[in-house]
Amino acid sequence: MVSAGDFRNGITIELEGNVYQIIEFQHVKPGKGAAFVRTKLKNIKSGGVVEKTFRPTEKCPQARIDRREMQYLYADGDLYNFMDTENYEQMAMSAADIQDSMKFVKENEMVKMLSHNGSVFAVEPPLFVELEITETEPGFKGDTATGATKPATVETGAVVYVPLFVNQGDVIKIDTRTGEYLSRV
Repeated sequence: MVSAGDFRNGITIELEGNVYQIIEFQHVKPGKGAAFVRTKLKNIKSGGVVEKTFRPTEKCPQARIDRREMQYLYADGDLYNFMDTENYEQMAMSAADIQDSMKFVKENEMVKMLSHNGSVFAVEPPLFVELEITETEPGFKGDTATGATKPATVETGAVVYVPLFVNQGDVIKIDTRTGEYLSRV
């Protein structure tokens, strides 16, 4: 059990028969009345976000999320196929269940499968990936004073905004949480 006074970003709780992850929380102490905790909760199964307030003394059971390392094998139409490297067991997930988490993951890369009570609900890609740019406009010399960016397509098909000096064929480092360009490799 975790009390509302101990809420932190990323904690998963069970509430009203669903499992929620805390996206934002704020301890509020108004001038009049009792203190309370305002939260934004994301339903880990459906992806819906709700706002809820708690008294600081309220307690919620903490949900146990299992993370298992698996290798991404290939995409087959609307299905993504993964393999457990310990027992070579394969598993397929539909693109609708995974949403955008696979847009920076190449074949044969390791990802973390997040599950609750045996049912997988999300895929966690590596925090940083190195991908080659397959298509982008050529940059112009001397046009760097403004910090301008241009769209570039990487080898997984995702579009990233990169500085003007980055060219086709360059390998870049990307933060998968934000989808932002970090550096050339």
